[in-house]
Amino acid sequence: PWRPALLLSPVPLRAGAWQPTFSTSCARCSKNRRLREKRAISERKLTRYFVDHRKVRVVGGQGGEGGHSFYSEPRKIYGGPDGGNGGDGGHVILKADQQMKSLSSVLPFYQGFHGEKGGSKNCYGANGAYVYVKVPVGTLVKEDGKVVADLTRHGEEYVAAYGGAGGKGNRFFLSNENRAPTFFTPGEPGQERVLHLELKTTAHAGLVGFPNAGKSSLLRAISRAKPAVAAYPFTTLNPHVGIVHYQDYEQVAVADIPGLIKGAHQNRGLGMAFLRHIERCRFLLYVVDLSVPQPWIQLQDLKYELEQYKKGLSERPCVVIGNKIDLAQSRINLPLLKEQIDDRVIALSALTGDNLEELVLHLRELYDTYVMTEQSRGQSPVKW
Repeated sequence: PWRPALLLSPVPLRAGAWQPTFSTSCARCSKNRRLREKRAISERKLTRYFVDHRKVRVVGGQGGEGGHSFYSEPRKIYGGPDGGNGGDGGHVILKADQQMKSLSSVLPFYQGFHGEKGGSKNCYGANGAYVYVKVPVGTLVKEDGKVVADLTRHGEEYVAAYGGAGGKGNRFFLSNENRAPTFFTPGEPGQERVLHLELKTTAHAGLVGFPNAGKSSLLRAISRAKPAVAAYPFTTLNPHVGIVHYQDYEQVAVADIPGLIKGAHQNRGLGMAFLRHIERCRFLLYVVDLSVPQPWIQLQDLKYELEQYKKGLSERPCVVIGNKIDLAQSRINLPLLKEQIDDRVIALSALTGDNLEELVLHLRELYDTYVMTEQSRGQSPVKW
């Protein structure tokens, strides 16, 4: 029987030479090593794959034309018409899929399959097959600036374009006045629409803060997400979602929203392109840099930008995260911050990992409160 060539411990072969703990000749071991050596995609490369806007033209399938034939059988001269109806055209359907994270795979044009022509002996033509377009959960569908669908649940569907009805065969037009109809109708064309797809990231919590406040570092510390981290502003160009796992198998999704600046509601900086991703968040995590002078000013500016973008957005359940507590100036500003604001403040360091447990526990409290609120309203909470 085949056995992998794998050694449990290094074995000396000669002086200064050691046998590796894995064998490159084993297909399974070499595959595992390739997986371990994979590097995360850089933020600059990720911008090519992450798309949150897409213009799509959808056309339903055309219906099949009706059949035109007469019944023919020996010793039965007047068999009559027997042309069946044509099949209906296929629809184009948008379907929310939790595995999809971007609109980059959505093509600019889709068309449903056409229906088949009606046959003789009153046989109807086959209907055209449906075309399913997978889109991420949280996709907003707009037509002429109006919202026509909001796909917020996994498996939710929306018919983007209906297929045309099949034509009538000459059997349909049989009557007492016309015992031998010769005419039939063609199939109707499918519906044609131009839709605008807009992705709004769906997550339980949203990390909101100014550039270089430490949002990406914090997400890397509490989840397995690997957003880019650097010492210059606007390192994060796309929203990232990380999952915080708990022992009872509950999962809380945390979204890293790109940094905001003053005037973001007026589309300054990354502005409106990423403010809309905060709308889906059930509770907010304000990340402020404790090392800067008067860190409470950051919190006031953040809430102002959110309120100007959408009224009531800044009033959602929240917690203030004072990051970079490992710095000396941060320890001086922490009591001053708590005096200036009424919200709960959690001081931590995403770099060293200090006090991350308090954030994870409080994050679960916010999630449980959200679940109880949704269930009391008779609605099902969003699960990951």
